[in-house]
Amino acid sequence: QVQLVESGGGLVQAGGSLRLSCAASGSIWFIRTMGWYRQAPGKQRELVATITSGGKPNYSDSVKDRFTISRENARNSVYLQMNSLKPEDTGVYYCDADIRTSIETGDTGYWGQGTQVTDSE
Repeated sequence: QVQLVESGGGLVQAGGSLRLSCAASGSIWFIRTMGWYRQAPGKQRELVATITSGGKPNYSDSVKDRFTISRENARNSVYLQMNSLKPEDTGVYYCDADIRTSIETGDTGYWGQGTQVTDSE
């Protein structure tokens, strides 16, 4: 059983910063890509950023130069530093990870439960 738990969401004023954390636990043999997605009210879930096991990041154009994704493989954790927050960044942020639970299995995608980020004008 694998579980992803996010933390760090909250209410912040426009232009402020927040840092999200996500830790994976359970039967984990290898974590390939980890990432963050978000879903605003009435909209589809969208990619925010991903990072490979080797540390290569990828960002959506809407957050590039404002957000930084990082990971700590020893802790099975991924982080999202969000700076210069805008009202349009508001939404539920979900952690995602492609995890292999044993040498014999392929990757399976797992999601966290989500954490709310609200940027007030």
